[in-house]
Amino acid sequence: MNLKPGLWQQQTLKLTMTQELSQAIALLQYSTQELTSFLEEKANENPLLKIEAEHVRTMDPRKDRSTKKTVKVEKDKQSWIEQIGTENKSLDSYLLSQINMKQVSDEQRHIVQEIIFNIDENGYLCATVEEIAESIKVREDQVEACLALIQDLDPAGIGARDLKECLSLQLQRLEKRNGLAETIVQEHFSLFADKKWKELGKILGVQLAEIQQVFDFIQTLNPRPAIAFQVEKSVYITPDVVVKWDGEAFAISIFDEVLPKISFNDEYYKQFSTYEDKQVSRFLHEKQQDYFWIVRALEQRKETLTKVAVKIVEKQHDFFIKGPTYLKPMTMRDIAEEIGVHESTVSRAVREKYAQTPFGLFELKYFFSSTIQTVSDESASSQQVKDIISKLIEEENKQKPLSDQVIVKMLNTKHGIVVSRRTIAKYRDQLGIPSSSKRKRYE
Repeated sequence: MNLKPGLWQQQTLKLTMTQELSQAIALLQYSTQELTSFLEEKANENPLLKIEAEHVRTMDPRKDRSTKKTVKVEKDKQSWIEQIGTENKSLDSYLLSQINMKQVSDEQRHIVQEIIFNIDENGYLCATVEEIAESIKVREDQVEACLALIQDLDPAGIGARDLKECLSLQLQRLEKRNGLAETIVQEHFSLFADKKWKELGKILGVQLAEIQQVFDFIQTLNPRPAIAFQVEKSVYITPDVVVKWDGEAFAISIFDEVLPKISFNDEYYKQFSTYEDKQVSRFLHEKQQDYFWIVRALEQRKETLTKVAVKIVEKQHDFFIKGPTYLKPMTMRDIAEEIGVHESTVSRAVREKYAQTPFGLFELKYFFSSTIQTVSDESASSQQVKDIISKLIEEENKQKPLSDQVIVKMLNTKHGIVVSRRTIAKYRDQLGIPSSSKRKRYE
């Protein structure tokens, strides 16, 4: 082996990650919203890239002055007025309005305002009494008195320091007090929450059925008393792929109507291309190349998404005709091999994208699931197994809930599916279903 220093020539092949390639990869995985933001940013940077907004219609029907469409205008006007946002009352102002109805000193009002400032969006006090007293230089007993004043306001449970106190405050407001519920929440909340009811029943000398009744009643209380003041706008998901079945054939299309339409700003280019300046020429050339790259990248993105969607429909033929219960096991590698791309390309293509199907809106990732072994030649998907588990637990006897091991046996004997108890537990956790001991009812 020659270890002496020297110079040698060697040929190697390397893939260079250029800026254009990096952006093309990013463009493929962008959701509709992210792609819209990207194009808007590019339009601000590149004067040769023009965003067409002709497909966007104003919500204000007053712009339509046509006398021939009076009925339609009135209807549109009503819809427009209904969409005007109304000012929602905040939790702070609602609590202060109740305080204004009480006789409090200026010092108490100052303390109350500080406490209200430290109440979070769920209605809980997120600072300690000591911290509040220290911040405004008052005694702790003064803060405690003002906190009690706030906890007496509506909504019930406001200003609580934890869930236990929140539930206690609500129980104390009831016209018909429930002594057992108050005792359980105030003195044995940990045992109650952990469902150690047999131990709790021995301590209190009550039947498990009585504790079950308390549990059902506690479920009717509000663990987040300020939730009514949290106003969130409805989020509408626009599908990227539309799949239609007419009884004989599928129609698959890419829905890109919501994306901004881009075009080349020819007027700007002609205006500055006449300048005999190297910097201006270089700038125009770079921006022109950037525009054409974006056009190609968008076409490539649409083409890749179309290929992936077509293959998904081909492989999940029964799903799109008969419904979700007929979902077959399929991996991204299967699709990648079919269309001749890398598995990561398929992963990027389906990221945060949705398909409108005859059975509703589904995320494209939904169609990919691992293979579960069966006793027959056919295989089952993990999603199918989850659906079966959900149905079994939904129909079980709640006084004798099915254990994970029993579910394993039922899947094997009734459905021919072979899974381990650990897999059942994992799927249960993913579905948000508690264990059999916590699902058990005592009446």
